[in-house]
Amino acid sequence: MLSLFSLIANTGDGLPNVTYSQVNLGFAIPSFDLVLTFIIRLFFVVAGLIALIYLLLGALGWITSGGNKESVDKAREKIQAALVGIILIFVVLAIVGVVENMLGIGLGITKNIVFPQLIK
Repeated sequence: MLSLFSLIANTGDGLPNVTYSQVNLGFAIPSFDLVLTFIIRLFFVVAGLIALIYLLLGALGWITSGGNKESVDKAREKIQAALVGIILIFVVLAIVGVVENMLGIGLGITKNIVFPQLIK
């Protein structure tokens, strides 16, 4: 009766000599700089979507306020906060984009992040 251990060749030092074939995943694992670039861009997309949703909630609050002064003020504050958020997102994107293009470095907005390498 053959056991699994008798089928594995022994190297003489007590450790089995196991061979395996290369596994094809079907995709390439991205590098850390590409993942970080994706995360930074995703952050700005999500922030923009949250600001738009907050703007819509403020507009809905204004519509459903029924003329109540306190509800209208709360809705106006939501709309103002959402607009300030959207403006800040665009300002940050513009400043980082200009800095990237002036200095020729990648910070993740208009160009991919590139980490310096000691060995190529």
